[in-house]
Amino acid sequence: MAVRVLGIDPGLTRCGVGVVDVEGNRSARLVDVTVLRSAPDLPLEQRLLLLSQGLEEMLDRHRPQFIAIERVFAQHNVRTVMGTAQISGVALLLAAQRGLAVTLHTPSEVKAAITGYGSADKKQVGTMVARILGLTEIPKPADAADALALAICHAWRTGAAGGTLPSVASVKAAAPSFGTLTPAQKAWRAAERGAVRAVSAVPRSLKG
Repeated sequence: MAVRVLGIDPGLTRCGVGVVDVEGNRSARLVDVTVLRSAPDLPLEQRLLLLSQGLEEMLDRHRPQFIAIERVFAQHNVRTVMGTAQISGVALLLAAQRGLAVTLHTPSEVKAAITGYGSADKKQVGTMVARILGLTEIPKPADAADALALAICHAWRTGAAGGTLPSVASVKAAAPSFGTLTPAQKAWRAAERGAVRAVSAVPRSLKG
C-alpha cells in the first residue's frame, strides 16, 4: 500500500512543498508540488501568516500521513537561518495540530538517499528526483525539487512505505552489517555519522 509523504524545504522567501505517494517497492509518484512565497518587504508576522496558510492548504487538500522537513543547520547568514527556523516551527505546529508525525532530515541525508552521494549538488538531486518520479524535466525552482527529495528520502529511509514507521530498536535489529550495505546505504550511514559528529562537536555553551 502506498503512503503519502509531504516534504517541506523551509524558507521565508521561498518555501518548497512537495507531496509524493511511495509504494512498498520504493516506486514513487508525484502528487503535487509548489513553492510558497512571501515578499521580503512584508512584516515578519505577515510573511509567516502567508506561508502558514499555504502550508495548511496543502496539508488539508492532500492529507499526508508523514511530514519531512529539512533540518536547520547554522550558516554564516544568521538572518537566513532565523527565517528558516521560524517557518520550520510553523510547519511543526501545523503538523502537530493534525496529529502527524514529523521527521527532520539533514541535507546530506537527503542527497545520499536520492543520489547515493551525500555531497551531491542541486542539479544532481533534481535530476534524480525527476528520474525517480518519471518526470520529463527537473522540477523548478530548486526549492520544489528539494521538497520532493525530502519526501522521497523520508519514505525510503524510514521504511514508511511499508505501512508504519519502524521503532529505533527494530531498525537496529534489522540493519545489515556495514559491509553488506549498498553504495547508497553506505552513503546514508556516512551522512548520519557525520551529522552526529557535527552535533557532538558544538560547544556546550552553544547547545542551549
